[in-house]
Amino acid sequence: DSKTSSFITIQEGCDKFCNFCVVPYTRGPEYSRSPIEIIKEAKDLISNGVIEITLLGQNVNAYSYEKNEKVSKLSNLIFELEKMKELKRIRYTTSHPNDMTSDLIRCHKFSKKLVPFVHLPVQSGSNKILKEMNRKHTREKYLNIITELKQARPEIKFSSDFIVGYPGETEKDFNDTISLINKIKFINSFSFIYNQRPGTPASKQKSVDKKTQLERLKIIQNLLNIIQLEENNSQIGKSKKVLIENKMKNQKNYFGRLDNLTPVISENVNANDIGKIINVRIKGSNRNNLFGSKENMKKEVAA
Repeated sequence: DSKTSSFITIQEGCDKFCNFCVVPYTRGPEYSRSPIEIIKEAKDLISNGVIEITLLGQNVNAYSYEKNEKVSKLSNLIFELEKMKELKRIRYTTSHPNDMTSDLIRCHKFSKKLVPFVHLPVQSGSNKILKEMNRKHTREKYLNIITELKQARPEIKFSSDFIVGYPGETEKDFNDTISLINKIKFINSFSFIYNQRPGTPASKQKSVDKKTQLERLKIIQNLLNIIQLEENNSQIGKSKKVLIENKMKNQKNYFGRLDNLTPVISENVNANDIGKIINVRIKGSNRNNLFGSKENMKKEVAA
């Protein structure tokens, strides 16, 4: 129910046809909204107090509007939104590796309002499984994208999606995913065991047995949790910029987020801070949250 952070759908549908996914059949082909409509919606939201906008799409970085040469792709749209003075943060989700173009990567270097965080689903770290999934990218391509994004924005962080126990996944394939996670250190991610979706190509294949799926899911989730906890613990003692979104129910503390989406629960905050980016000194953490206290008013960044 935040009034400071909002979403704008800019793209729907999918043309990727991953073998496990029903979206292309249920949502149809990729379609992008007019940039004029999107910019108008953004202005309306900002006039009502929103200072952070997340651009949404099934494959948001596939955004393409050929009728407008000035704003024909996602990077153009981000720079148009950046011109809006009251807007402080811009995000986009969910992306596909095949649409992570060089202009969008450069956008992370030059945009001052685009946050240093990308949710980039990989699904598996095994080239064999990626091919079986029809993902149309390789492990090496994915790692190159991560490297290029880090070169553009050294402080950038990543999250991802993983499917565990996909048909044909061997112990080696699973270990390839584990090694990818250890290499990139995703700060938060979603992981699931593979479930058949009727009508998809993968539904015709023999699944990995449920016991093995669950064992692998436990391993991967434990690893992801450890990395997330280590990342959060590393923030203790630091001063971080937090967008305060609302007062927590039945508490005196306030809820906000870092630019990488990590939740922060803050003390010494008041209702006047809602909708502002303030400096919070981090004093504690767990896997899901950071805990801190508001710093000197002079360090605040007003909305």
